[in-house]
Amino acid sequence: MRCLLAFLMCAAGAATSGAAWSAYAYEPYGELKYPAGFTHFSYVNPDAPKGGSMVLVPPWRVQTFDKFNPFTLKGTAAPGLAELMFESLLTGAADDATGGYGLLAEDVAVAPDRMSVTFRLNPAARFHNGDPVLAADVKYSFDTLISKQAAPQYRSIFEDVKAATVLGPREVRFDFAKLNLELPMVVGSMPVFSRQWGMSQGVRKPFDQIVTDTPIGSGPYRIDRSDFGRDITYRRDPNYWARQLNVRVGQFNFETITYRMYKDSTASREGLKAGEFDFFQESVSRDWARAYTGKVFERGEVVKREFPHQNVPDFQAYVFNLREPKFQDVRVRKAIALAMDFEWMNRQLFYNSYTRARGYFGGQTTPDGFGVQGLPGPDELALLEPLRAQLPPEVFGPAPEPPRTDTPEGLRGNLREAQALLKAAGWTYRDGALRNAKGEPFTMEFIDSQGPSILRLLAPYMKALEKLGIKLTYRPVDFALLLQRLQTFRFDFGSMRIPGSSSPSATALQEMFSSKAADTEGSSNQWGLKSPAVDALIAKVAQAQTRQQLRTAIRALDRVLLNGWYSVPMWYSGVFRVAYRPAKFELPPVVPPYYQPELWALSTWWGSKPNLAAVPAPNPTGAKP
Repeated sequence: MRCLLAFLMCAAGAATSGAAWSAYAYEPYGELKYPAGFTHFSYVNPDAPKGGSMVLVPPWRVQTFDKFNPFTLKGTAAPGLAELMFESLLTGAADDATGGYGLLAEDVAVAPDRMSVTFRLNPAARFHNGDPVLAADVKYSFDTLISKQAAPQYRSIFEDVKAATVLGPREVRFDFAKLNLELPMVVGSMPVFSRQWGMSQGVRKPFDQIVTDTPIGSGPYRIDRSDFGRDITYRRDPNYWARQLNVRVGQFNFETITYRMYKDSTASREGLKAGEFDFFQESVSRDWARAYTGKVFERGEVVKREFPHQNVPDFQAYVFNLREPKFQDVRVRKAIALAMDFEWMNRQLFYNSYTRARGYFGGQTTPDGFGVQGLPGPDELALLEPLRAQLPPEVFGPAPEPPRTDTPEGLRGNLREAQALLKAAGWTYRDGALRNAKGEPFTMEFIDSQGPSILRLLAPYMKALEKLGIKLTYRPVDFALLLQRLQTFRFDFGSMRIPGSSSPSATALQEMFSSKAADTEGSSNQWGLKSPAVDALIAKVAQAQTRQQLRTAIRALDRVLLNGWYSVPMWYSGVFRVAYRPAKFELPPVVPPYYQPELWALSTWWGSKPNLAAVPAPNPTGAKP
């Protein structure tokens, strides 16, 4: 789910206005970077040797796992499953912000009215058990994902897809409920798995009971071995069907890829120094500045390197759970946001390495960006005016900026403003705490699994809130419990990250901000946001026929979200901090503009001594050559 949502945020899918489209790729708003007949992506080494190994830790705080099925709600799936074992009809390129290129599909045909898309499957495509990937498997995957046995957010993602219809052994059509240029990419990004997964002696398990059954996908790797819950190793499939396909040439070169679980980031860093794994992405600026020292760094056994990127900045923020009555007043939310002193934190804690997030969609980082500034223009007003009765008047004024403390009044002035807002909302300081009319104190609980590193960031925020009479407490939990609490919306105050996108998807926006998603367990609408105006603007995103229309709708939505003060914006960096063992790896000469470090390394690096680990894999039982 994490990977599908990121793909939907980062890639829309090529169609030309007003005509049917049949081609090797799909892109709704502009030109594809790669022409028909291209041989490989420009950022890979097409002659990269196969072999070698990579050992790493998950980049998203998972500390254990209890299942091999990443598509159900309960439990924590093993890391790497979605990236290494499952494939989709289309795949993105790390140097093409919006295009989707044929992977399982060799042709994508959009109907003249754009109300359906037909995919023709590559006849070479094979699952790990040797079965061909057929249209019936695509339909089965779709029908399964929208069923109640899969995680409920998939039903939200595919809400505007009416049905999948098998037209022939290798031809499948998806029909749409409404006009939305991104829908061919939405279904094109759907993971496809075999109908045989979970079958035993002709009997299929219910999908939500497929837990430890080895997945049957079509990806470049299979599960080799696993110390369940502690580590997992994938081995490259020697018969991988797409190894010569243009979207796979020069990629997935390691013979084995292993993920190891650690209790926290401190243990992970020590494991890196001890040689227990090879690659680590650091997210804590202080640790990057101070903890990566010692003999292994002096000898060059491990290097620390900052890789630049051109990704639209992620939106990382503290979020309010609006399902809690105390957070339903916008004045309360704004007051709490005023108490964050980012400028002090950046100077004293972050080594001035971060930039404050200024919008849900990257802020005004580029002239072509989606962030808002100043007053709404005529194009935005055309979308906002019909919703005026549902919106606060501030939406029609200057776009709000995150509170700053590098001003003459500093944090003290912000806290005075926050105190006035809280008083207007019915909260006053008495008897040692901020209380409402019933005398109930204002308390907030923040749950997280990062341990001491997050507490260090919360401490100055706690002190500032304490001056307002608000008690913020931190509750450390393990990652599995954190995930469960967030999926079922049982929290007060949490944090989340929205992947940056150069072409935000209406489908992903529905998953994050729509009223329907607010009641869907497992959705990304952690806020519990229910706003008819927001729903209407997401519909405008879906109806966009040009990039300019898309940009206008996104900016209007950003303006509404910012004025709702639903989040306390955090920060982002323009580089990725990575430590790795240079003796083990060779890197391609080109760093792509749009990427995440883990997947870039897994898919495009190769072993500097590949023959050391190039041990032939046994032919799995039942596999067909």
